[in-house]
Amino acid sequence: MADDDYVYDEATGEWRPASEIAAAAAAKPVALDASGTELADGDSVVLIKDLKVKGAGQTLKQGTVIRSIRLTDDPEHIDCRYDGIKGLVLRTEFVRKR
Repeated sequence: MADDDYVYDEATGEWRPASEIAAAAAAKPVALDASGTELADGDSVVLIKDLKVKGAGQTLKQGTVIRSIRLTDDPEHIDCRYDGIKGLVLRTEFVRKR
């Protein structure tokens, strides 16, 4: 890359040098499951304990498979979907990669 390459950063709404964007992406924290395995978007995970879901009046049992997770800006939280529960966010300490 040349020194004059710039990339539009949607988070800040500014044009920033490409090298600065690449360095920030490399420094992004990594999401790890309960056993220390790295998680990525689209992975399937298994719950390692029963979890009561606030607002849904439902309990997700140990061993429940959650498919197609999405990582968030916080490496300790993952977004996911489960039957009948919209906007489900789980802590990575309660899941294991499948």
